[in-house]
Amino acid sequence: MTALAELVGCYMPYLWIKKGGSAWLLPPAAVSLAAFAWLLALDPHAAGRVHAAYVGVYVGMAIAWLWIIDSIQPTFRDCTRVSVSLIGMAIIVFGSQRA
Repeated sequence: MTALAELVGCYMPYLWIKKGGSAWLLPPAAVSLAAFAWLLALDPHAAGRVHAAYVGVYVGMAIAWLWIIDSIQPTFRDCTRVSVSLIGMAIIVFGSQRA
């Protein structure tokens, strides 16, 4: 949900600036970005690990957004980069847990 809130919050101003959309896109964008910040702050654990987990998921969501919303099919390299990002995220998040 956090990644989706950030993507929506950033995409709406993009539509307004680059695609000639209505300025009415800006208030929901602000609400979406506020929700993003609130959702990111909900986890009481180490902020660095939470942010690493968020970034790993965000990279995957951004590529999915590219495919679903912008109708641009991800390349093999895009998928490889998402995989590397998720593996790095998993190492940071799960590698720090005590056995």
